[in-house]
Amino acid sequence: MARWCYRHRLVVLILWVGALLGLGFAGSAAGTNYADTFTLPNTDSTRAYDLMEKAFPERSGDTDTVVWKVDDGTVRDQSVRSRIEPALEEIGRMKGVGEVSSPYAAQGTPQISGNGRIAYAQITFTEQANGVPKALVEDVVDTAQDAERAGLQVELGGQAITRTQEPPTGIAEMVGILAAAVVLFLAFGSLFAMLLPLVVAIAALGTGLMATSLLSHVTDVPEVAPLLGSLIGLGVGIDYALFIVTRHRRGILRGMEPEESAVTALNTSGRAVLFAGGTVCIALAGMLVMNMRFLDGVVVATSLTVVLSVLAATTLLPALLGLLGMRVLSRRQRRRLAAEGPESEEASGLAARWSSYVQKRPRAIAAGALVVMAVLALPVLSIRLGATDQGNHQDSTTTRQAYDLLAEGFGPGFNGPLQVVVDGGDGRAGADTDALVSTIRSTDGVAQVAAAPPARGITVIQVVPTTSPQSEKTDQLIDRLRDDVIPASGTEAHVGGVTAVFKDFAAVTGDRLPYFVAAIITLGFLLLMVAFRSLVVPLTAALMNLIAAAASFGVLVAIFQWGWGTELLGIGKEGPITAFLPVIMLSLLFGLSMDYQVFLVSRMHEEWVHTKDNARAVRVGLAETSRVINCAALIMICVFSAFVLSGDMEGAMAGIGLAAAVALDAFILRTALVPAAMHLLGNSNWWLPAGLEKRLPHLAVEPREEAVPEPHARVADAKGADGGSTVIHGFVRTPDGAPVEGAALTLLSKGGRQLDRVTSLADGSYIVSVPSAGSYLLAVTAAEHPSRARHVMVGAEPLVYDVELAEDEVDAVN
Repeated sequence: MARWCYRHRLVVLILWVGALLGLGFAGSAAGTNYADTFTLPNTDSTRAYDLMEKAFPERSGDTDTVVWKVDDGTVRDQSVRSRIEPALEEIGRMKGVGEVSSPYAAQGTPQISGNGRIAYAQITFTEQANGVPKALVEDVVDTAQDAERAGLQVELGGQAITRTQEPPTGIAEMVGILAAAVVLFLAFGSLFAMLLPLVVAIAALGTGLMATSLLSHVTDVPEVAPLLGSLIGLGVGIDYALFIVTRHRRGILRGMEPEESAVTALNTSGRAVLFAGGTVCIALAGMLVMNMRFLDGVVVATSLTVVLSVLAATTLLPALLGLLGMRVLSRRQRRRLAAEGPESEEASGLAARWSSYVQKRPRAIAAGALVVMAVLALPVLSIRLGATDQGNHQDSTTTRQAYDLLAEGFGPGFNGPLQVVVDGGDGRAGADTDALVSTIRSTDGVAQVAAAPPARGITVIQVVPTTSPQSEKTDQLIDRLRDDVIPASGTEAHVGGVTAVFKDFAAVTGDRLPYFVAAIITLGFLLLMVAFRSLVVPLTAALMNLIAAAASFGVLVAIFQWGWGTELLGIGKEGPITAFLPVIMLSLLFGLSMDYQVFLVSRMHEEWVHTKDNARAVRVGLAETSRVINCAALIMICVFSAFVLSGDMEGAMAGIGLAAAVALDAFILRTALVPAAMHLLGNSNWWLPAGLEKRLPHLAVEPREEAVPEPHARVADAKGADGGSTVIHGFVRTPDGAPVEGAALTLLSKGGRQLDRVTSLADGSYIVSVPSAGSYLLAVTAAEHPSRARHVMVGAEPLVYDVELAEDEVDAVN
């Protein structure tokens, strides 16, 4: 498929552009129909919600609040009313506003605080918050705040009002893309190479978001799902393309033709991308185990974006590689390749030095990494799940000001009232409700109680707690009502409201989370065991995933729950961690960790298969993959951190949490703790019982290459008596014809695998075993001579190839 896409690049590009334009047109025409269904089967808050739907089926439209406060006098003063009432009347006449309930109306006395200095009016729109035109909301805000004067403060709160404070759509994505572009340019040194991962990620993200908006019309997709889809789509889209482009550039630098290099890159790194994308989707699908309807739409949106990222990396990317050809390299690299020939890919520099350091001091590095992760994980012990609201917005926002004014005038619990819904189907609703209201009023933690007139046999009792929605005492009040007050009254009633819903979310999440974690850890263990034929490697990966999750949640608690730097980051006031976030983050973290684990260990496993030397396998694997892993991680950190600018608290939490998780995973676990642990475990890393080996299916992350001879083996019969194998032979000499003894000659496959390694004799002669005809790289190193690497084509007959080592030429390998 890679070769077809490379050769038919214009067709592939037209198909992708057509898909983008077609989905974009359809998405724009159909609009969106996101639905935040925060309900859970068989919970008390869901039963309350169902009863309210039965009693008030016509209920619709978002209700927002205008709050005002006077410094002197009261809100009843004529000087205040003369400014506020005309503004409320003007708002009521706006198209799209259904009703305005004013405290100056006959029934509006409860809307004025006890001291008379704060009052509020409720504005009911004809549509839900996401359906109210933003221009209308802005007109409402401007009209209300125009009534302000010295000594009169006017603020607005509500879901529709919050939309006016959101930054322009796509700002977080744009910042993330720009940051990723800088990292890619520094890594590649080429403008075209930098653009490739970005174009692929943007194409996948665009089609994914448009497809998600269309799916919102046929299934429940929460409003946060596209944000999470953007977050994970940008991250994996850029990283998957990065892995393939890096492999492609390496192939060209080692002497391969661009087409063969692209095909080889897709057949090697492309396979790893397919495997990694599959594991991310499986991890996301694990959220279905939680049986939360709200998460179903998140699974659909994020999985769809990941699938399209993999599809773009394996189809669109080879087409783009075909368009660029050699321009995927920088001008400097192209000049060097033309002047000096292909390079040898031998690890050197900082990555190689760090890998050697880890091998020398595995105990110290493992202990240090564990201490760092343990310290960062400590805050997770105090994690509290709940819901964020407008009280968590920044101090400067009108929604936060309105929230604080309502809390000041009517008590902190006014911002999160509870609804006790009484099912009076037995005809005794009146007496039972009155008794229940009286009992609730005398309950500790209750500030106000008011029962609405019954409708269709259903009575709703509004209960205002004395504490804020995010307070633990409010949670305790809900438990008290459910466990003691309502059962003692003998009335069939259920406690609902936003605060109760999120409390139930937190309780259900806490109960089901261990099963969810066990499921995804077990799945990861089985996948890695099949891929790497080992029990210890997947067990190590499972432990590392748990450590990374604990540390990342520790960072999340310190920032968002303890408030360490929230105002500095511009994300508002501290509060509980959103109840559904652990499930989403664990799914994404599991998938992303598997990406890095597969990329790192696959190279180690490849070296182990050929050398059976664990120390060398771990050292070489780390040296050759740590740079690209760190580069990919840095890109993800930039993309995820940019979602602090999304204007959404859940998006900011997910972005910071995942950025911390990726940073810890890549820079501490995969480049320090994992290799140190594998050095300490030795050959047991690759142990698998013989009986299990026979029963396990074979799942190749890398393509199967031809069977190769044992290292240092020589072919005695130059004509290939073994039926297919042959040799390269010749002499290694200096320019003046002197033989070079002890030169190391290494034969490498197109995929970078070592096939044979020999040493030249006293007369400079050598003979290297070749498994079959094909294209190979012959690298030569010798003391006091620059290294050489040349691309060679071997046919059915032995190849005579003499190597000349000059003393004054540039080292083509290092």
